[in-house]
Amino acid sequence: MDSNMVRRVAFAAVAIPLALGIVWLGGWALALTVSLVSALGTREFYDLALKQGIDAARRVGIVTAALCGPFALLASPRGPLAGVASIDVLISWWPYLGALWILGLLVWALARRAPTERPLEAVAVTTFGVLYAGALPAFLVAIRHAVFGGQSWAGTWLVFFPMVVIWVCDSAAMSGGRAIGGAKLAPTISPGKTRSGSTVGVIGGLLVAPIFAYLVFPRAGVSANVASLLVIAALISVLGQLGDLAESLFKREVGVKDSSTIIPGHGGVLDRFDSLYFALPIAAFCYTFFEIPG
Repeated sequence: MDSNMVRRVAFAAVAIPLALGIVWLGGWALALTVSLVSALGTREFYDLALKQGIDAARRVGIVTAALCGPFALLASPRGPLAGVASIDVLISWWPYLGALWILGLLVWALARRAPTERPLEAVAVTTFGVLYAGALPAFLVAIRHAVFGGQSWAGTWLVFFPMVVIWVCDSAAMSGGRAIGGAKLAPTISPGKTRSGSTVGVIGGLLVAPIFAYLVFPRAGVSANVASLLVIAALISVLGQLGDLAESLFKREVGVKDSSTIIPGHGGVLDRFDSLYFALPIAAFCYTFFEIPG
């Protein structure tokens, strides 16, 4: 086992139980963890843009991204402040708050960026960074507290289902691609990925569905039939790989292998969560569409 794999295994041995505990607790522990992930991911995204000479409104963007997790908690039906009138009023005003944020960002561009300093790109990158690395991870909080309050195994496994699908899909795709080889999936974006590996990854992701349907969810009190979970697993497996390729596209443009070196053996936050950025909102939508947990 090479040193990089040793670091990956050691990190996973610590990170997975810790993540399980934080998701089980839910509430502010989870929201603040998502805030940290969002802030770090947004910073990495702005670092990628800076390599292309695009200097975003870093502080504004990172702080805004960090607020997405807490806002998702406050907006959740089973969040700690659900039913408080002042919070309900704040949530109803979110479109106006968003508009004010955009206007403020434009004022920042007027004050801090000359026409020769690429203000259009700066505003666009700042906004997209918040949406990509800040708002998308916040769906984790939305899933956790859509139905269940704090300290809930049912809410925990609803969050971990798309995460496990992604982990199994990624591992199966890597192993299958190495064993089978063949045509490249996206040679100009990620030369190491193959179509055979992608197919094996989807099959691996699908295998997670019956395990959760028959073993995990029933013990946690979650009602979900296997057919619905197979559909969700298929969507997550396919779209999660697109999330991986999307982040690879950004890195390919600026000529870097990893978005950072903050996670031992895994690179950066964007490298670790790229697939989940696609998987979490898809899972949240599908849970609502299929009325899971019922």
